[in-house]
Amino acid sequence: MSAADEILDIVDEHDQVIGQSPRGEAYAQGLRHRAVFVQARDAQGRVFVHRRTPTKLVFPSLYDMFVGGVVGAGESYDEAALREAEEELGVDGLPHPSFLFKFLYDDGAGQSWWSAVYEVRCELPVSPQVEEVAWHDFLEEGEIERRLGEWEWVPDGLAGYARLKAYREETAG
Repeated sequence: MSAADEILDIVDEHDQVIGQSPRGEAYAQGLRHRAVFVQARDAQGRVFVHRRTPTKLVFPSLYDMFVGGVVGAGESYDEAALREAEEELGVDGLPHPSFLFKFLYDDGAGQSWWSAVYEVRCELPVSPQVEEVAWHDFLEEGEIERRLGEWEWVPDGLAGYARLKAYREETAG
């Protein structure tokens, strides 16, 4: 089965399931669905950053500071976070990602999804999927900040990153 054929739950503005659709149709018709964003850090606290492959259905060849993806029909956010993190990092036995918060991503142009944000420590050697990841490295937070204006980033990841920084500021005080 291709990625475009994967069945997704379609949700309303309150994240309640209102139907199902193949991923390709959900993207083409702008149907709201669910996604997970997992910030993976190595033992030194550096963040896994990658550039998506040019064959991705959404945001091909752009950089991202999260691993993750869509939540399949009937799958929980927690299940999807672990599955997607292990798949994209190319590891087995990752600890369960910790849920932080959820937000509604909406670009105003027909792309909208409920996005659950997680974090996980990955001390295993990574071997990312070549179908998903064209380049990767673990970067210090300061390096990511410097690259924000230089590299072309996925817009939903940028929205998630801004919210994650605000969340950390709120919970630190």
